[in-house]
Order: sequence, then C-alpha cells, then structure tokens
Amino acid sequence: MRIVLTGGAGFLGSHLCDLLTSEGHRVICVDNLITGRIANIRHLLNDSKFEFREHDVTEPIRIDGRADYVLHFASPASPVDFERLALEILRVGSLGTINLLELAIYKKAKFLLASSSEVYGDALVNPQSESYWGNVNPIGIRSVYDEAKRFAEASTMAYRRKGLDTKIARIFNTYGPRMRKDDGRVVSTFIVQALSNQPLTVFGDGSQTRSFCYVSDLVEGIYKLMLTDIHEPVNLGNPEEMPILELAKQVLQIAGSKSQILYKALPQNDPRLRRPNIEKARQLLGWSPKVSLNEGLARTIDWFSTLSR
Repeated sequence: MRIVLTGGAGFLGSHLCDLLTSEGHRVICVDNLITGRIANIRHLLNDSKFEFREHDVTEPIRIDGRADYVLHFASPASPVDFERLALEILRVGSLGTINLLELAIYKKAKFLLASSSEVYGDALVNPQSESYWGNVNPIGIRSVYDEAKRFAEASTMAYRRKGLDTKIARIFNTYGPRMRKDDGRVVSTFIVQALSNQPLTVFGDGSQTRSFCYVSDLVEGIYKLMLTDIHEPVNLGNPEEMPILELAKQVLQIAGSKSQILYKALPQNDPRLRRPNIEKARQLLGWSPKVSLNEGLARTIDWFSTLSR
C-alpha cells in the first residue's frame, strides 16, 4: 500500500513507520516537528519506500498519485503539552482531522484515527470498555486533548456514515524508546530522574493506577486493526494494572538507582484509574500484548541511558 501517516516523526508514529516499511508498504510521513523529531526517522530517510514531508495538517495537504490509507497520528499528546500547546492540540484534532478525512475521500483511501484512552476521562468504571462514554471535564487543563480526541472520533464516525472506510484505535499508555525526555509522561519522567539520581516525583500517594503497553506491541495492534473491517473504536493497551508508586519502585530497581521518592499534590483531573478492557481486540484482532513490563522497562531504560553517553 501507499500510506500517508501524519505525526510520523513522533514517538508512536516513527515506530509505525518502521513496521509499515518493513512490511513492504510505501510511507509518506507528514509531520510539522512541533513535538516530532527527525532523529526518530533519520534511519529511514534513505529508504526508497519512505518519504518525509514537513507540513502542518491543520492546513490542507496535497498528495500526488494514489494513497491507499491515511493514518492520522498527528497531535501533541504529552501532559506538558496540554497547556503549552493547547491551541495546537485543538486545531489538529479538529481542523487536522477534517482535512485528512477529506483527503481520504478524495483519494478513495481508508482512514485510521489514533484516538486515546483520554476520551474516557477520569473514569468511573474500571476497566474501561469501548461502550463506556467517559467522565470528562470539558473546561479543565486536560480538556483540550480529551475533547480534541472526542471531536476527532465524532468526525470519523460521521464520515463513516457517509460511506468512508474508517477505523478508530483508542490507545492507552504506551512507552518505549524514542519517548521525549521532557514529555511529562510517568515512565519517561521516572526513568530520566532515576538515571540522574534525582528524586522520583509521585503525585498524590501513588495509589492511582495505570497500565503500560510496550510500543512494539501497540504498533502491531494498530497494524492488525488496519487490515480489518472493524469500524467501531477498539481499545489497544495492556490490561495489567499497576499503582504509580509500584512503577516508581520497579524503575528504581531495574535502573539500579539510589534516587528517593518525592510526593507532590495531584494535578487537576488526573485520572485515578486507567486500564483497558481489550476483549474486543483479543476476539476480533487476535491481539494482546506480549512484552512484560520488566522487559519493556529494561529496554526503555537502556535506550534512555544511551542518550547521556
């Protein structure tokens, strides 16, 4: 296939570029580099199956020739971005999504939206299944991302009802190499702090839970979803739940760090529970995560340690 992938120089997008090109597909990677990095895709720049375009998808994009698939992964997605890049997040989730849906219609291409577990907000049910409508504060700090993804999903389904072949992946916490050091996500933050022997910052008492999916598992799930005829949202993530305090201790152990743990007040609307129900992915895609948290953290810590060598 010839595939247009937005956000392709970002953390998830770059790993998806790797998988798609390894499967023999041609990839047009589109990124405005607001949070993506050329370093993430440098190894692909001389690959004849890969093309990079620096472009902001909130502006219409022209693609010459055919396009078989449009994958929309463009958006700042880290907690530190929610205030710093609030307007950019809203624009790419709204204008950007509409532009790419229109491109898919024009090219007679299929469309896949990278949505997020953030559509569930501070969930009142656990685990979260695709039928849960969420508990979102529409005016909080996190709302720019939450509502941008909810709008993007609504837009995708509206175009689906008009005849476009669409898919929606609801992505839960993912980690691995190529995460930004300063992205504010808990795994990268803990690793950077542990490797520099700084205190690990745990918000609240650390009893809030998350689940963590290694990036290779996640992109495999996305690829499987691409190849199906499933049009309703599908959760992709690791169903194994862990308190944040336990994650901090595990990072310290694997990194061999002497850092202490520093407790701070919880941020506004920080979800207390976050864990996917992945029965739909198991049954319809034959997919579930394979990489254990211990193994994934070891790989990620090793990658971060190379940045300072």
